[in-house]
Amino acid sequence: MLKTFALTLLALTPGAAEADLLVSFRDSAPRDIFILQNDGSCPINGAVELDLEPSPSGLFFDVTAEGAGVEVFQPLRVEAGAGYLSAVPVVRDGDKSVVLSVAGLPPGEQVRFTADLDDSLTNGTFGQIRVSGSEIAGAIARVAGGAQAPFDGTGRAVMPVACAGA
Repeated sequence: MLKTFALTLLALTPGAAEADLLVSFRDSAPRDIFILQNDGSCPINGAVELDLEPSPSGLFFDVTAEGAGVEVFQPLRVEAGAGYLSAVPVVRDGDKSVVLSVAGLPPGEQVRFTADLDDSLTNGTFGQIRVSGSEIAGAIARVAGGAQAPFDGTGRAVMPVACAGA
């Protein structure tokens, strides 16, 4: 009982503030869309990794005409929120992860980037050139410091992120 009270008190103590980082994926043609949305009340800073390896669909980035991709390819392009990144992320053809260095993403704002994802399933929902939300399920979004969440069947992952200096 005392332990439960102490944990509850710790959770309510100033300094335990958190923001929610919503990462979503949408299949689109010709570019697939990733959105990092700050749904919290404080800015988000730090590295955010999108790791496709755990997905059972064998997902990978298809960003050049060479390599393992099928038919269409699209390089990574930051479409919105570039000012909230320390640098444009580098992704090579066939990569299974990308790291974005987020710098001061304010509440309610987002970083949106596009690229082409392909899967290695021979019997995928839409073939290998299109990726459904269920095919990205199991991929992991993680932030520096250890918070992580798997993408669900709708292509969403939500993580609590500690507010800096809170």
